[in-house]
Amino acid sequence: MAKTQKKQEQQKSQASKGSDKILGNVVPAVVQELIGRTGFRGEITQVKCLVQKGRDEGRVMRRNVRGAVVIGDILMLRETEIEARRIKSKVTKGAYT
Repeated sequence: MAKTQKKQEQQKSQASKGSDKILGNVVPAVVQELIGRTGFRGEITQVKCLVQKGRDEGRVMRRNVRGAVVIGDILMLRETEIEARRIKSKVTKGAYT
């Protein structure tokens, strides 16, 4: 009976079944600069971030982030090969100034 209780405790301490597939190998990146807003309503922020670890360590890349973000935040990136396209228009969508 003690063995079954230990197995149950070990299973509870481990992550859920699908979380390994979702997260995979994540890489931390620090936000260095806020470039602008994009998206249909301006809900996406484009940032420049510095990759901290992994194969592309030290690379500065452009990424799109949804939600609140400030300089110095740490993003957990699933992949570092693909970079976001530059914002072309001078007037950012969703912000009419």
